[in-house]
Amino acid sequence: MLASAQCLTAVHEGRSLSDVLAQTPSSLKGATQAVSFHVMRHLGQALEVKHMLVTKTPPVPLLDAVLQVSLCLLDTAMVAEQLTREGKPVRPDWPVYAVHTVVDQAVSAVAGHRRMQSFKALVNGVLRRFTRERDTILTRAHGNPEARWNHPNWWVRRLRQAYPDHWKAILLAAQLPPPMTLRVNTRKRSVSQLLADLNAAGIAAQTVRLEGVSPGVESAVVLEQPRPVQDIPGFAEGWWSVQDAAAQLAAPLLGVQPGMRVLDACAAPGGKTAHLLELADIDLVALDADASRLARVGQNLERLGLATDHVTLTAADASRPDTWWDGRVFDAILADVPCTASGVVRRHPDILWLRRETDIARTAALQRKIVKALWKTLKPGGRFLYVTCAVFPQEGEAQAQWLLEQHPDAVRLDAPGQLLPLPVGGQAAAHDGFFFALFAKQASVDNNNAS
Repeated sequence: MLASAQCLTAVHEGRSLSDVLAQTPSSLKGATQAVSFHVMRHLGQALEVKHMLVTKTPPVPLLDAVLQVSLCLLDTAMVAEQLTREGKPVRPDWPVYAVHTVVDQAVSAVAGHRRMQSFKALVNGVLRRFTRERDTILTRAHGNPEARWNHPNWWVRRLRQAYPDHWKAILLAAQLPPPMTLRVNTRKRSVSQLLADLNAAGIAAQTVRLEGVSPGVESAVVLEQPRPVQDIPGFAEGWWSVQDAAAQLAAPLLGVQPGMRVLDACAAPGGKTAHLLELADIDLVALDADASRLARVGQNLERLGLATDHVTLTAADASRPDTWWDGRVFDAILADVPCTASGVVRRHPDILWLRRETDIARTAALQRKIVKALWKTLKPGGRFLYVTCAVFPQEGEAQAQWLLEQHPDAVRLDAPGQLLPLPVGGQAAAHDGFFFALFAKQASVDNNNAS
């Protein structure tokens, strides 16, 4: 509980949950991650309830976080008890503890901490009041959309405006843990072979179908239950990579052919980079501004057996071709540009609480800067794929329209457009939220007139 509260405090301070968990002792990491992710997915309610029951902000930030964590776990414990009494299943991803255990451990955690021990009576009183008055408290709390949907109010408002028919489903989808999806490295293994390997290891899996999406995914396999990569046959051998089903659409959409000169801009951590190389023997430049993340691209390519003399890893700012471009145009460019990551919050629920509404305009401006720079490096007749893992239209369709307006030599081709992570039958969506727009660069337009 204390470790999860420390993670939550760090997120409130603006730090990534993944970074904080990486520093958690290995003996605590598994349980801390499970609790922290659960709290992040239900933080809106926990924050509102805490504000209702504790009128003054505790002087110790960690105490504030302990209250939020314990209120979340306590509510989950009470829901689980009710479901069990009714003979209904409890979601397997929930960290479920007995009600009395949550209260006891929260009080003990505070009592054993030098700066918080004087507040153990407060914690005990708050949690016991919640157990007595839960229904009334939550009815009041859910008057705040942030508590009802466990998303910041501005996020709820933006989605309601953009998707009046789907906004509720999108919000609910973020609270369902995603499936674990693999992309088969078909240079080393076929889909049928990997399914046989998994079956022999007692791992239930099946292929993925994306309804209404063309072209579909051909090398995606989803596991019935997520598990550590080291426990899955073929990881060290490079038979597969972990990659969301929608993300697996990018490389096939670009339509690379042997011998092409291809740019993967903003390449880290390298999933799409590897997929491009799996599809064809190409000359590839993998570009990323973060040298440490780019090193991970190299490591992934080594594991997959794709690191060759035809692959160049370049640490540089995509928006400044003068610092990295040698003047030779590219046949195809994959621009998986920085974004709010609003389409992958089910995988990274801390994003909900790290983002600010002003980030949408800021990232949109950066996206345009990168696209404008990259377009100049594309040869006439070349293909350009714009990708974000976002659901806000300002980072998707609005950017596609802007590209067409700013570049008279751009022709839009068929691509899926906006994919929303909509759950099906109460189950998690088969894919994250992504946007895809594909363009061809015409040879006949006077490029001097293009921005």
